[in-house]
Amino acid sequence: MSRRHAHPIDAPAHWQDGWLSGVRHLPSPNFGPRPAGASIDLLVVHSISLPPGVYGGPEIAQLFTNTLDWDAHPYFQQIRGLEVSSHFVIRRDGSVCQFVSADDRAWHAGRSHWRGRDNCNDDSIGIELEGLEDTPFEPAQYAALVRLGQALVQHYPIRWVAGHQHIAPGRKADPGSAFDWPQLARLTGWPDAWFPPGVLPAPEARR
Repeated sequence: MSRRHAHPIDAPAHWQDGWLSGVRHLPSPNFGPRPAGASIDLLVVHSISLPPGVYGGPEIAQLFTNTLDWDAHPYFQQIRGLEVSSHFVIRRDGSVCQFVSADDRAWHAGRSHWRGRDNCNDDSIGIELEGLEDTPFEPAQYAALVRLGQALVQHYPIRWVAGHQHIAPGRKADPGSAFDWPQLARLTGWPDAWFPPGVLPAPEARR
């Protein structure tokens, strides 16, 4: 598998065993098999920064690869020993890293429920945006999210997209109020029915 770093995702998208070409690959040990018969039809959008509000460092990758120095910052004591992962991370500059094969089950959603199903890790793909819930995300991140999302839709039966806040309400609040769902819908052209209720303006309001 390639470990090269590139901002753009190759077009057309090329997949090998759930790994996407044109992005950096940093395999995480935090994953497992999906249940038999799982339909990979949900994209879950998250936000993350480590330490909170600090961007551009190696800490997110270190967390997802179990190499974070828990003593390097006081905040890390709150998450000490945490073993988590996401399939993809989109940094502030739009660069994309993949940590888990999209064919496998990453550990990003936790206790969750969406479209009548529990345990969203089983049949979803997690995408982390580097950022805070109340801070606007960068145009480069939306552009990368759209390219990544289209590559995923072409390869997997994606029919839903939601935030962590939607699948785990009251427990999680990301990607938060700063995430522009209408922009994502406009840039992707995905059907309104794919999105969480209430995140898009009514069709008549768009005329």
